[in-house]
Amino acid sequence: MTRKTIIATAIAALISASAAPAMAGGIYIDQFGFGNTAGGGQFGFNNSIGMNQFGLWNNGYAEQFGDNNTAGFGQVGVNNNAEAYQNGNWNQAGVAQFGENHNAVMTQDGNGNTVVGIQVGNGCDANVAQTGSGNTTAFVQVCG
Repeated sequence: MTRKTIIATAIAALISASAAPAMAGGIYIDQFGFGNTAGGGQFGFNNSIGMNQFGLWNNGYAEQFGDNNTAGFGQVGVNNNAEAYQNGNWNQAGVAQFGENHNAVMTQDGNGNTVVGIQVGNGCDANVAQTGSGNTTAFVQVCG
């Protein structure tokens, strides 16, 4: 290859790499254990999904349609499930689950909504749906 070709290729790679994060957002997944699953999808700009799962058979799933949405899950234990569905802009959803057999489903349809929760113990179930703009929900459950 000539020197001009190498320089042109390097410039093209830098331009495409710098443009991708603004469109694609980010997905961050850490899993330790066995049988954990993580999935989801993003349509829009600057969306972010983060999942940390430690244990067995934990599941995390997030869908984002819009811009600047954030979803985050932390699960420690066995057989926990967390899901977030976001339609709109500037929504935030997050849950931390410690123990086993927890379920959390968070649905947001609008702009600027926030839902955060913590579930500890065995068998907690949370289903939060927010429609409109500027809503905030927080929950803490200890189940036995």
